[in-house]
Amino acid sequence: MSAISLHPALDNLAIELPSWAFGNSGTRFKVFGTPGTPRTIEEKIADAATVHRLTGLAPSVALHIPWDTVDDYAALAAYAAEQGVVLGTINSNTFQDDDYKFGSLTHTDKAVRQKAIDHHLACIEIMNHTGSRDLKIWLADGTNYPGQGDIRGRQDRLAESLASIYQHIGPDQRMVLEYKFFEPAMYMTDVPDWGTSYAQVSALGERAMVCLDTGHHAPGTNIEFIVAQLLRLGKLGSFDFNSRFYADDDLIVGAADPFQLFRIMFEVIRGGGLDAGSGVALMLDQCHNVEAKIPGQIRSVLNVQEMTARALLVDTEALAAAQEAGDVLGANGIFMDAFYTDVRPALAQWRTDRGLPGDPMAAFTASSYQNTINAERVGGTQSSWGA
Repeated sequence: MSAISLHPALDNLAIELPSWAFGNSGTRFKVFGTPGTPRTIEEKIADAATVHRLTGLAPSVALHIPWDTVDDYAALAAYAAEQGVVLGTINSNTFQDDDYKFGSLTHTDKAVRQKAIDHHLACIEIMNHTGSRDLKIWLADGTNYPGQGDIRGRQDRLAESLASIYQHIGPDQRMVLEYKFFEPAMYMTDVPDWGTSYAQVSALGERAMVCLDTGHHAPGTNIEFIVAQLLRLGKLGSFDFNSRFYADDDLIVGAADPFQLFRIMFEVIRGGGLDAGSGVALMLDQCHNVEAKIPGQIRSVLNVQEMTARALLVDTEALAAAQEAGDVLGANGIFMDAFYTDVRPALAQWRTDRGLPGDPMAAFTASSYQNTINAERVGGTQSSWGA
């Protein structure tokens, strides 16, 4: 038995998996195919459920519309329940249609804006059938050249479009608006930062929140400050966890900077985001190009769990005392002691105590699940970007 005592709040940790993480992905130049890739949303859900069975950390699956469109969403929710998971966030898509070349919710053409609005209303109807709480909006809208678009006019049109969508959000549903400081628009994106997202959702109402993608920031950005501020303001609705070395690489969360993930989770905990019923949703948003997809998701949720467990070890009373006393190095030392604590043996025990494999990665390899789906998923069209 490990000498480290894990905090009971760790049991509240739940990380939503994205359906698209199990489909084929790639770079700007090539989408790579791999054996066993799901061909249907049901197969994506089955893979996601496998991650949850091995880790106990991933009880829900996010859908992307229209990539995961089906005829019967109630039946899909029932299938997910049979697999041991539920359907989570519904993600809209207004970036893969020719009509959206110059914008969607911010387009100068009212007909194009209405098309984008109608897509979101269709997503809300899907939520009504799946029981999903959150509608997540990420926009590729923006401009490439100075003078190309009216910056203020685009913000006005965005506010009008979001308001049209928000009025259809149910009493138990939320709209979360994601931001990204560049790409694909290179001069200006219409929702480039947390302040813009906050300003837009604050004008809508209490069920409109900000989604923070950890990869959507300039190098050196203090993301944990943004987390603390949004929690302080009561407007942090959800996370999209990933990792990046230079830009939005969508790599395994914690791969580039595990200390950053630790700092982020400390502020999540500090702000009550890990409390039961807090409403802060944690989700992965990653694409696995060179690594196997299911192990990539397993490794990701384990990384989040490990850094959360370490963050929960911070002696907050001693930290507050050191901060009040102006003990700079003492306060930093308390923080670093928690970060450098090896919680992996304790987490392995945490899993075995709950009937889970102590080493989920090894258990997946031993299960032969990958060999089985490689043999079974032959023929048809593999899921990928846009499908």
